[in-house]
Amino acid sequence: MITAKELATALRPALIRAPSVGPMRFRHAVVDSRKAGRGDIFVALKGDNVDGHDYVSDAAQRGAAAAIVERAVDADIAQYVVPHALLALQDLARLRRTSRPRLRVIAVTGSVGKTTTKELTAAVLDVSYHVLKNEGNLNSEIGLPLVLLEATRKHNRAVLEMGMWARGEIALLCDIAQPNTGIVTNIGPSHMERLGSIEAIADAKAELVEALPADGDAILNIDDPRVAALAERTNANVTTYGISAEADVRAEDIDSRGLAGVRFTLVHEGDRAAVYSRLPGRAMVHNALAAAAAGLMDGIALDDIAEALTETQIPTRLNAHHGFNGSTIIDDTYNASPDSMRAALDLLGEVAGRKFAVLGDMRELGDAGHDGHIQIGRRAAEIADVIFAVGDLGRWIGDAAFQAGHGDVHIVMDKSEIAAALLPQLAPGDVVLVKGSRALALETVVRELEVEA
Repeated sequence: MITAKELATALRPALIRAPSVGPMRFRHAVVDSRKAGRGDIFVALKGDNVDGHDYVSDAAQRGAAAAIVERAVDADIAQYVVPHALLALQDLARLRRTSRPRLRVIAVTGSVGKTTTKELTAAVLDVSYHVLKNEGNLNSEIGLPLVLLEATRKHNRAVLEMGMWARGEIALLCDIAQPNTGIVTNIGPSHMERLGSIEAIADAKAELVEALPADGDAILNIDDPRVAALAERTNANVTTYGISAEADVRAEDIDSRGLAGVRFTLVHEGDRAAVYSRLPGRAMVHNALAAAAAGLMDGIALDDIAEALTETQIPTRLNAHHGFNGSTIIDDTYNASPDSMRAALDLLGEVAGRKFAVLGDMRELGDAGHDGHIQIGRRAAEIADVIFAVGDLGRWIGDAAFQAGHGDVHIVMDKSEIAAALLPQLAPGDVVLVKGSRALALETVVRELEVEA
C-alpha cells in the first residue's frame, strides 16, 4: 500500500478535486492507464508521443483512486499536482526505500545476462528471505521506482536489475534504490552507438560499484577484464566469480548438455557442491555463479545454493521450438550484441545435429559495428554448417564467414527470402539458430520455420 502520508512527505503536492478528503491508501502505482485497478494511483507521465494526462479519466474509470499530475485535468479523481510527475514517482520510491531499513537491495547490471542473473539471484536468496524483484523489463528510471513501491514490511531482500541507455542513469537508479550489493555481469559494446567507446560503457557500469557503501559487496565477473578492473573503483568488499582459478566463487568440471542444460561443480573456499542447471548452454554458468556469490555473501550455505540453482526453472529469452521436418529451431531473436551472439553460437555448437545459423544485424554498436560483425562471422564459420546472413549489417557476418573459408554462406537482404531457401534443406535432427537485433523482427522467420508441437 502507498499511503497518503507517504505522498505528502515525498511530494508536498497540492491536492485538488478530492472526493471528501480523498483515499488514505493506494494499492499500486501505475503509469499505463490500461493497467489501473481499483484503489491504484496513476502517474501521468509525459512522453515524446504520449501525454499521460490524456488518460487520467481512463485510469479513473478502471478504478484508480488518485493521480499524480503536473496540471489539473477534468476527471473525477483525487489529483496530486506536482512540478514533474517522473521526479515525483522517483521521490516516492526513494522514500519507500529509506523507510525500509531492513530491506537489503542487490542490484544487477551488465551488457548481457542481467535478467537471467537477476532471476537466479532472487531464486537463491528466496531460500532464506522474502524477496522482491523486477518483473519483465521494469529496470529503468520509470520501471525501477514502480518495483520499489511494491516493497512491503515483509520484504527483506530486493533484487533489482538496472538497465542503462546513457551515462548517469545507473547512478540515478542507485540514488533511488541505495543498493547494498552490486553484481556486474560483463561489459561489452551493446551501447556503443550512444556512449561512443567501450571505456565510456565501463564508466557507466562503474556507477553501480561506486555507489555501494563501504560495508556493501561488489560481485564481479573475473573472467571479463573490464569488469574485474571495477574492483579499483569501489569502497565495498569485492567478491569475484568465474571459471578462472583466481575466482572466489568458481565453476569446475563444466559439462554442457546444450538445450538440456549444464552441469558443473560449484566451488567456494574449498567447499564443493554439484549443480545441474536446466538453463541452456555453457554461458549460463556465469549467471549462476553470480547468483551463488550473492547467496554466499548473504549467509546462505553452499549446498542450499546448489539445490536452488538446480531446482530453479526460469523463462529465458531463448526458446526451442519444433521445426519443419523434425528439426529444432532455437529462437533467440529478442536482441543481439557481439557477446550474446557469441554465446548463442557457442550453444549451437554444443547441440548435436547439422547446424544452421540465421544471423542478422547487431544494432547500436557505433564504430565497433564492422569489427563486431566480422568477429561473429568468423565464429559462425567455425560452428555452423550453413549460414544465412541477414540485413545491411548482417551481410558483414556473411562476408567474414566466406572469407574464413566457409563454403555454404547465403547473404540475404530481405528476411522473407529465408524460409523458402531454408525449408527444403531441413532434415530430422537439424538445428537452426535464429538471432538478430530486435529491429529486424526475426521472430517472423521462426514462425515460418516452426511446426505445431
